Amino acid sequence: MTQSSFAAVMHLLRAHSRIEQRFSGELGAVHGLALKEVLLLMHVEKSPRMRLSRVDLAKRLSTSPSTVTRMTQPLEKSGLVSRDTDPRDARLGYVVLTERGAELVGHARSTLERLSAEMFRDRWTKPEIASLAGLLGRLTTGEPGDLTK
Repeated sequence: MTQSSFAAVMHLLRAHSRIEQRFSGELGAVHGLALKEVLLLMHVEKSPRMRLSRVDLAKRLSTSPSTVTRMTQPLEKSGLVSRDTDPRDARLGYVVLTERGAELVGHARSTLERLSAEMFRDRWTKPEIASLAGLLGRLTTGEPGDLTK
């Protein structure tokens, strides 16, 4: 079992790298954003009032709040997100999706859906894709921020 588990993780890591490279290239060419930036915008879009604290956003992106701050600066300059503070605690910062950001994330989601379909076309059956989605979903059960719903 250990050898199989190791092989599974290595295949997942290699697949992750390949997907990120391919999707980032396409998203950059079409929308001017990297995959991680699109995921950030999607998480904010799915949150109540399209507003998410930097700490919660960092958890959902599996990164640090300071990385979220660095990632949001160019998005803010582009008018895709804005900053907000908590009226009761000025130390708590929020990332807020702007109208322009919401429009762009909708287009980027369509691109991601197309790329996802292309990735599996001619290789996997629909039941195989559903099975893979279910199996991988079990790895992340209980984590915040499922973007598939």
